[in-house]
Amino acid sequence: MAKLDAVPPQMTPATKIGLSIAVATGLYAISYGALGVAAGLSIWQVMALSLLMFTGGSQFAFIGVIAGGGGPGAAFGAATLLGVRNAVYGMQIKTMLRPRGVKKLLAAQVTIDESAATASGQSDPDEQKRGFWVAGIGVYVLWNIFTVVGALLGDALGDPKAWGLDGAAVAAFLGLLWPRLKSAEPVAIASVCALATILAIPLVPPGVPILIAALVAGVWGYFGRGPASEGLEPDVEPQTSLEDDE
Repeated sequence: MAKLDAVPPQMTPATKIGLSIAVATGLYAISYGALGVAAGLSIWQVMALSLLMFTGGSQFAFIGVIAGGGGPGAAFGAATLLGVRNAVYGMQIKTMLRPRGVKKLLAAQVTIDESAATASGQSDPDEQKRGFWVAGIGVYVLWNIFTVVGALLGDALGDPKAWGLDGAAVAAFLGLLWPRLKSAEPVAIASVCALATILAIPLVPPGVPILIAALVAGVWGYFGRGPASEGLEPDVEPQTSLEDDE
């Protein structure tokens, strides 16, 4: 504890982790902004999604459905299903940090994969708070800045099909998901859901196949051996305590 106190607050391990995650995640928003415009959204619509929705996986799912010809309802449904996980994170953060007043509203907005993982990866309560706020606010600010950069670049490119961007939103979303699959069961679920999506594409309107895949995953999780989230690990590995090692 003395060693941690000797380090200035802005230089603590949690702060460094939060800042590095914020920069890496924020830069990824360039691709989101470009793909959002390529999918047919205006620059203002792309910016609004980052400001208000602010969850990368849901945003990529939204523009992926739109790019495939789906309606706003189907796109919103797909994005909402993926955003449910943030509610689970919210319960964990509420217990961990106990924010009050305006901080509770701000914490709800910046509770995402990265901020929750940074906080839960710390054993010291003060470090948990620093990690959460630095990662959460840092990602929010940089994600929105680079969304604008990407949207302007995407708008300048012109026809997305000429650059092969009409299918890039789906590829980018898969790039976010696949590295998080750490065990056999999540890989199996993802594979079955992908097959269900492929089979449904010729039979239902655009945007509906991803909802069918979500239903398949939900049924698997309900009747399976355990929670479907098992094996889905955050980007930051939690630190183990001495009690865990014993």
